[in-house]
Amino acid sequence: MRKQWKNVVGISGMLFFGLLTSCTDDTIQSDLSNLEDLSLKFAAEDAEINEVMDASSDIIEEVYVGIENPVTKSYVANRFMPSCATVTKKKMDGKRVVTVDFGEQCTLRNGNEVAGKIQFSYQINMDEASRMIRYEYQNFQFNGRQVNGGGTLLRERQNAQGNPQSTKTVDISVTWPDGMVVSRKGERIREMIEGQSTVAWGDNVFLITGNWNLTRKNGIEISVSIIEALRRKMSCKFVVSGVVELKRGERSSLLDYGNGECDDLASIRINGGEPKEFHLGK
Repeated sequence: MRKQWKNVVGISGMLFFGLLTSCTDDTIQSDLSNLEDLSLKFAAEDAEINEVMDASSDIIEEVYVGIENPVTKSYVANRFMPSCATVTKKKMDGKRVVTVDFGEQCTLRNGNEVAGKIQFSYQINMDEASRMIRYEYQNFQFNGRQVNGGGTLLRERQNAQGNPQSTKTVDISVTWPDGMVVSRKGERIREMIEGQSTVAWGDNVFLITGNWNLTRKNGIEISVSIIEALRRKMSCKFVVSGVVELKRGERSSLLDYGNGECDDLASIRINGGEPKEFHLGK
C-alpha cells in the first residue's frame, strides 16, 4: 500500500504560494474560486490528460498491430477492444485509413468510458523499420471529457534496447464537464518493456518519457517534464509510478505517481514542501 500522507488533499497556505499562484494576478482570481488549490488542479488536470493520451495510444497501437500482424494479434479477437467498438479500414492513395468508432458510449476493458471516434492513417509499406501514423480525434470523449485535435505517432520496431517504441506528438485540447479547457502540445516517448512475445494485452508494460506545455483557457501556461519514467501497465487504469515536474517561472511542483501499485492515488510536492496526496480524476 502506498504511504498515506497525513494531509490528504488538505490544501494549506503553501499551495497559495505554490507553482502558479499570485495574490495580485487578477486573471487567475477571475478564473478560479479558490486560488489555494491551483497547483493541485494543474497536476490533476495533467494526470487526467495523461490518461487520455495513454488510452488513445493503446487503442491506436493495438488496432494497428492487429491489422498489420493478424497472425499474432488479430484486432477481431483481441481482448483489448470491447464489442461496442467498430473498426473499419480502407485504402486511399497508398495509405491505409482506419476508423475506430465507439458510438455514443463504450466501456474499454480497463474500465474507461469512451465515445466518438479516433481515426488514423499511414503509408502501406511493411518493409520500413519505422512508420509514421497520423491520428485525429473526432467528437471523441474520454470519461466525460471532450477531446479535440490530434498529432503523429512514430512507431519503431526496435529501439537501442531492442524494444518496440513509439514517439507521439500531440496538439490537443480537453474540455471538462464544468467548462474548463486545457490544451497540451508536446511529445511523449513510449517504450514497450514487457509483453512483446505474448498475444495477451494485459501483460504489456510501458515506460514513458517526454515533455510538453499545458495552457489553461485563461492563458496561464506551464511546462511539464517527466523526470522519472512513468510506468504504465495495460492491466491498470492508471499510471502506477514515475515522477513529473511542472514549472512556471521559478516555481515548480513534483507529481509522484507512487511505487507501482495499481490505484488512483498520486501526490504533489510544491516548491520542496510536504507532499499532498490526491485521487486521480477527482
